[in-house]
Amino acid sequence: MQIVWDLKETAVRDVVSRFPDPKPAYTTVATVMNALDKKGFVNKVSAGKSHLFSVKISKEDYSGFKAGSLVKNYFNGSFSSMASFFAKDNKLSIQELEEMIEIAKKQIEKEK
Repeated sequence: MQIVWDLKETAVRDVVSRFPDPKPAYTTVATVMNALDKKGFVNKVSAGKSHLFSVKISKEDYSGFKAGSLVKNYFNGSFSSMASFFAKDNKLSIQELEEMIEIAKKQIEKEK
């Protein structure tokens, strides 16, 4: 997705070219791009014998989707379990946790 956001509109071969060596196979990238289209993250339009893919979802919305999926699939839908895991695993300080809470509070207030 990062490459598609950077290029705005792209073909599979252009996505492949952006990867460092060893580059992934064209068919692998094409499979991922088609999956992103089916999930509604990109638009796919025919362009001769190939396809062009363009952004359909913002980074912010995509991040929210991925974060929600992470919480649902790995932490049984519990944000507090996720926060506890990251706090313990990353050895976050009380100050860092309090900062996270403040950021979350501000975001919730902003959305009201």
